[in-house]
Amino acid sequence: MIENSNDEFNKKNRCTRLITGFVISMVALVCFLSGGIPLFCFLMVVLFLAAKEYVQILRNKGFHPSLSLICATSLVFGLLIFFRRFDLVPCVLAFAIMASFLIVLFMGRQPYIANVATTALGFMYGGWLPCHLLLLRQMGSDSVNFFVPGLNEGLYYLLYVFLIVVATDIGAYYFGSKFGKTQLSKVISPKKTVEGAIGGGLFAVFVAAFGVFYTNLTLLEAIAGGVLITVFAQLGDLSESLIKRDAGVKDSSNILPGHGGLLDRTDSYVFALPVAYYYLACFTGGNNIIVDLITYLSNGV
Repeated sequence: MIENSNDEFNKKNRCTRLITGFVISMVALVCFLSGGIPLFCFLMVVLFLAAKEYVQILRNKGFHPSLSLICATSLVFGLLIFFRRFDLVPCVLAFAIMASFLIVLFMGRQPYIANVATTALGFMYGGWLPCHLLLLRQMGSDSVNFFVPGLNEGLYYLLYVFLIVVATDIGAYYFGSKFGKTQLSKVISPKKTVEGAIGGGLFAVFVAAFGVFYTNLTLLEAIAGGVLITVFAQLGDLSESLIKRDAGVKDSSNILPGHGGLLDRTDSYVFALPVAYYYLACFTGGNNIIVDLITYLSNGV
């Protein structure tokens, strides 16, 4: 009787997980295709909810980062990227760091240093890094598309990254459940296995190779990008697990039925998006900063 009850619960949980995952994926896909304001609003909602989860996790540890500063700074980062005012990013970063100290200085409470540090980490980890989604979507576009969907190379690059991260999750789950024996990180995430990580990486690279059909990448560039993205997607997952493990929390929240919190579902993208953007911008399509640097030094000599 107990086994039947557990089977029914697991089946219901898997069904709920699939439905939730499908709905989220469809909403994200529509926003990816739309670009412009829909994508910006989608990202800001995700960042706000994820910031609330981040702050709540750290409160379990006894820290008190400023949710308002994290959200405000993330919003400003998003606006600067949306309107292509990259020159103001260092200015915002400088004042946000100073504001982290001032909030604790005038309104904060113990532990002071930890509250300053976790606030700064919050708008960098939960704000600046995810905002690379907008940078990636804008690639190949010369103007800001407010309402008209922009079918530029940024859209195809974004789909490329999205598919690689999804393939990583699927591959890791399948290979981990079938062949997983060696724990990847016993302390941080005991359920993850080396076999699952390798399987997820291999499946991700296989999916990445198909990027040659819908992007401007060569086969070598597509595969190299797949390796980078899947590695950093898994590192991003482990990094979020590190925060939760240190705070003694299993899930970042229960906002997503069958999945836990938004941080639990987006942690892979936090590292994957910036790595993908800088790889695609600096090392593909004839742009290679290493070759440019060598050429510059050679000409100087």
